[in-house]
Amino acid sequence: MTDSERSQSDSDASPEDRPRGYQCIHGYLPSLETSPGVYRMLDGQARVLYVGKARNLKARVASYARRTGHSPRIERMISETASMMFLTTRTEAEALLLEQNLIKQLKPRYNVLLRDDKSFPNILVSKAHDFPQIKKHRGAKKEKGAYYGPFASAGAVNRTLNQLQKVFLLRNCSDATFESRTRPCLLYQIKRCCAPCVGYVSAKEYGALVDDAEQFLQGRSTSIQADLAGEMQAASDAMEFERAAALRDRIRALTQVQSTQGINPRGVAEGDVVGLHMESGQACVQVFFIRANQNWGNHDYYPRTGGTQSPGEVMRSFLAQFYDGKEPPRQVILSHDIDDRDLLVEVLSEKAGRKVEILVPQRGEKSELVAGAIRNARESLARKMSESAAQSRLLAGLGEAFDLGAPPRRIEVYDNSHIQGTNAVGAMIVAGPDGFAKSQYRKFNIRGEDLTPGDDFGMMKEVLTRRFQRILKEDPDRQSEAWPDLLLIDGGAGQVSAVAEIMAELGVEDVPFVGIAKGLDRDAGKEEFHRPGGRPFALRHNDPVLYFVQRLRDEAHRFAIGAHRQKRAKAVGATPLEEIPGVGATRKRALLAHFGSAKAVSRANLADLKAVEGISAGLAERIYHYFNAQA
Repeated sequence: MTDSERSQSDSDASPEDRPRGYQCIHGYLPSLETSPGVYRMLDGQARVLYVGKARNLKARVASYARRTGHSPRIERMISETASMMFLTTRTEAEALLLEQNLIKQLKPRYNVLLRDDKSFPNILVSKAHDFPQIKKHRGAKKEKGAYYGPFASAGAVNRTLNQLQKVFLLRNCSDATFESRTRPCLLYQIKRCCAPCVGYVSAKEYGALVDDAEQFLQGRSTSIQADLAGEMQAASDAMEFERAAALRDRIRALTQVQSTQGINPRGVAEGDVVGLHMESGQACVQVFFIRANQNWGNHDYYPRTGGTQSPGEVMRSFLAQFYDGKEPPRQVILSHDIDDRDLLVEVLSEKAGRKVEILVPQRGEKSELVAGAIRNARESLARKMSESAAQSRLLAGLGEAFDLGAPPRRIEVYDNSHIQGTNAVGAMIVAGPDGFAKSQYRKFNIRGEDLTPGDDFGMMKEVLTRRFQRILKEDPDRQSEAWPDLLLIDGGAGQVSAVAEIMAELGVEDVPFVGIAKGLDRDAGKEEFHRPGGRPFALRHNDPVLYFVQRLRDEAHRFAIGAHRQKRAKAVGATPLEEIPGVGATRKRALLAHFGSAKAVSRANLADLKAVEGISAGLAERIYHYFNAQA
């Protein structure tokens, strides 16, 4: 990739005088090269309209300079283009990767955008201990062990883990808990752990259970069932009926976990099945995860489209963004073919470090899997469109009820949570045409040292000040979608007056806000609404808009309480050890395991501190002097 980016625009002309559209694009052609690269189209305010990649930059941009043959969406985009930016790369594969990075970062209006791009959970069989732990894992695979996944959701992992514990009796407790046990825990009593912590099984016997669990997760479960059935018969013949019953329960659990996986294809050992359905300018993509010949769940996506893209264009954009940051499987099985299939194969294979196939099957088992994915995509999109229509009606009703002039597209709801002023947290949730936008939620740890404990007005002032000072700094011209159309505040006339004062101080006096206060009896359904300078009013008891506002307030309350509990739990679990330089998580665990508590560490002498595994003489002296200094 070249080390310089070239932004070409007529810097001497004012924005109003610069050429736009076809004339603007045509002006770049003489200076463009025929190398691969990425181009950006910008409007008159320098906002990115579109990011694209090209094998030949000059030829690709020249196609936009032609005045015929464009879809209405592309014509609108061209007419809004006031400048362009270019970045050349060594290869087209590099251009594809850069294109997806820029799309994720800039979120251009005319690109297909994948709006839900979270990581997926895995099952981890940890190998950092003589008695491996089985647990859910999400994020970077840094811990030593074997990873199995991805699963479509945390729920799918939890269900599988519950059943695997019944079948293979593996522990899920932390190493620190394991080391501190003196008697079996409840999981042993309900036959979901074999209690290796107190020596009820040897390391060899436990290792055999781990091997069986890994065989199952690798898709080799037939021999496990046969072995368990043989052991059960032998126990029954020996009249060890209690052991035979336990083995019978394990076989039932294994059968149950297999049955919950749904379709288990024989011809796909490892692959993602991707089905796309488009209707009325909207799209739904269903991804089924097949690993070890087992169906590990599915997830639906609703990429933002311009409404005129072809299925192949939507599919290509989706795949490039979906596998950015995710390890691709050996096969990606599609419902619609894509342009540049060979290029995407090259990029995914390089990312995975092995060959990745992209298939568009026409018959056979793989085709049946694709048909199932398309059916799920069609049904999911129908539900989504129905929900969106209902949401649109509610937003229209809300705009009418609060005299907003138009349905709000972004509603921000604020709430505080604390216990007598301690561990105070402010919370903001966001809702709009697509429902709750959970990726936009924010929590605010209250920092004001001059606040009186329990001062809700002071906390709200800090939260709103921090929220709007930031957005004023990032987007003073109010061009982004991050600006709200309505603020809902949990509180009555006093809270509304305080908010009005705060917003006036910030110079943001054109964002409407409404306070939600319980009625005299504090019953749901008797809420009163307060606006600056107006009399309180209420909505009809059975008004759908009232129920909608109640849901918004309850969601803000739920999120605020959750954030408060997290902060409180973290404060309860905090120890002075975290303040000592050089004492990270591993050494903290070693000290607590050795001494039993942070208080015992603080009272330990220097010789005892040096005796702890992993604690050097220098660090032991630092810990000793830290606690002496605190005394």
